Amino acid sequence: MAKFIPVDPFDIVIFGGTGDLSRRKLLPALFHRWLDGQIPETSCIVGTARSEMDTKAYRQMAKEACEAASGDNWDSKEWARFEKLIHYVSIDATQEDADWATLKSFLTLDDARPCVFYLATSPRLYVQICEALGKAGLAEENMRVVLEKPIGTDLESAKAINDGVAKVYAERQVFRIDHYLGKETVQNLMVLRFANMLFEPIWSRNYVDHVQITVAEDLGLEGRADYYDKSGALRDMVQNHMLQLLCLTAMEPPNKLEDDDVRTEKIKVLSALVPISGDSAKKLTVRGQYKAGVKDGKPVKGYLDELSSDADSATETFVAIKASIDNWRWSGVPFYLRTGKRMSHRHSDIVIQFKPTPHSIFGEGYESANRLVIRLQPDEGVRLFVQIKEPGPGGLRVKSLPLNLSYAESFTVRYPDAYERLLMDVVRGNLSLFMRKDEVEAAWTWVDGLIEAWEQSGDRPENYSAGSDGPLAAAMMMDRDGRAWWEGS
Repeated sequence: MAKFIPVDPFDIVIFGGTGDLSRRKLLPALFHRWLDGQIPETSCIVGTARSEMDTKAYRQMAKEACEAASGDNWDSKEWARFEKLIHYVSIDATQEDADWATLKSFLTLDDARPCVFYLATSPRLYVQICEALGKAGLAEENMRVVLEKPIGTDLESAKAINDGVAKVYAERQVFRIDHYLGKETVQNLMVLRFANMLFEPIWSRNYVDHVQITVAEDLGLEGRADYYDKSGALRDMVQNHMLQLLCLTAMEPPNKLEDDDVRTEKIKVLSALVPISGDSAKKLTVRGQYKAGVKDGKPVKGYLDELSSDADSATETFVAIKASIDNWRWSGVPFYLRTGKRMSHRHSDIVIQFKPTPHSIFGEGYESANRLVIRLQPDEGVRLFVQIKEPGPGGLRVKSLPLNLSYAESFTVRYPDAYERLLMDVVRGNLSLFMRKDEVEAAWTWVDGLIEAWEQSGDRPENYSAGSDGPLAAAMMMDRDGRAWWEGS
């Protein structure tokens, strides 16, 4: 059974406290950590936004959000205790006359007590809010600020945000959150690699044929049209989530499992990524945009239809990339990245495809290569495909079957989701699963080169039907290499 270690009492202020992220993720995450006994009852949660409401109304909003997220596990008695921690302050942090005195009245302002400012707002407000917090005297040593992705829309804007925040908060106080890094199986990736002698010696070009990282979504824009059309799949998913997964898969063993040791190794991977530009972008990347299709027997609108009736956008909703890491461990091993909306089914996987055995003594017609599949969602787990003899008479037949570690089946309690884990890490001051300033900028440097190549080509994304597995060109990119995308369930 999982063991949950309580954190020390803390204060947390959520800017954008009435927004979608707060209602869907942050407030439920805090409540679930309360249910597991991790949050002391002397802690304080303050929601802030421009909306005019009182604490009673905010608690009711939070209750509805947490009840919806809890499902059959809703505990009204525990909620009655937990809601006493919750307060609300109507404040516009970007205005000169913002009511900081009322906000500060809820905070303990004790040098020994962590105080977290979570910016669940538009990234364009990050610097302005941090400057206001600094002027209000809320940037002391015990105070931390959490920044949601995306950090900018390109290298220049990312640097502007990082530099602006750095004028108020030291780097050790800044937690750039990527919720994918809080997933249990993502963290388990490091344990698999560095705590098992079975894997570490073969985790290299000598034994690995290729790596696939897929983040497939079956949903469309879901109310994010304005943001998404300015962003696209490359900025929204590849620059942060997928490059982070690539870094954890490919990095060298850190000296210790501490903040900068882990992040320094990830920076080395980003620095070794071979730039994709010019003509190479046509060979190594595929862009797609979903058109009308069918999902579960029902018609689904295309991307342009979801935007508006007269929209003509070239924003990509699908990206496939063949990336290379130019270092000793991974030279010659392709890393295939793929993400898209309105795909056939929702799944996120890291697939380590090992090389086949050098000589088959069992004849033709079977797969001789092992495969490690790390499933991030929807059902977190790890499967190692090995070859076994198929039982029965009539000759020796080889079959590939998985050794299966399912988190849901192996652990008898509900384990925390990504935001729950990461919020507790912020309170503890553990930065190892959060991005460093130079890490964000290194990722943007690589992505900016790819964006420039696409813009110079003038090509539009290839259409693919909603409910499919993406453009035909993505399958052809793999087929040219004699490989295929892993579509296993």
